[in-house]
Amino acid sequence: MSPLDAVERGHQIDILGWIDAGYDLFRVNPPADPPKHLAVYFALFDDDEGTVMMVDHKKAAAWLLPGGHVDPYEDPRVTALREAEEELQIAGKFHDLTGDAPLFVSVTETRGAHSHTDVTLWFVLKASQRELFRPDPGEFEAVEWFPLRGTDWDGDRFDPNMARFVRKLDQLASQ
Repeated sequence: MSPLDAVERGHQIDILGWIDAGYDLFRVNPPADPPKHLAVYFALFDDDEGTVMMVDHKKAAAWLLPGGHVDPYEDPRVTALREAEEELQIAGKFHDLTGDAPLFVSVTETRGAHSHTDVTLWFVLKASQRELFRPDPGEFEAVEWFPLRGTDWDGDRFDPNMARFVRKLDQLASQ
């Protein structure tokens, strides 16, 4: 996957060095052991409307893409689909734009108590605003569809990498 910019390229280099060093990739003891571990986000993308679904995440106190930590030795693609079922009660389907490859990667310090570093693979799933979603009330305050264009993705409301991810998704969808 080609990086969007120098920041994503730096994250790619960091991730490859982390893997090559032989560190544990998977979280074995929640919330932060080891302190750096693999996670996934999945963007439910309605390309007809140009929107992505975001969840108001209780623990993070921010609007995030749904997702979660990769279980030990689990394929991250499986994690994305598993989390779609667990968190939203849907059978996820990878979007034709990206297939089952992540569109974006990031290395980010989490918010709140027990902060740790998530190495996150960002997948894109096909979705429609007309679909029925049943979000997990234990994890989310609300769900909402946000337009790719016209939303101020910067600031503390969203993941710090969200604006860059949206820019990359919008560029791909516009081709």
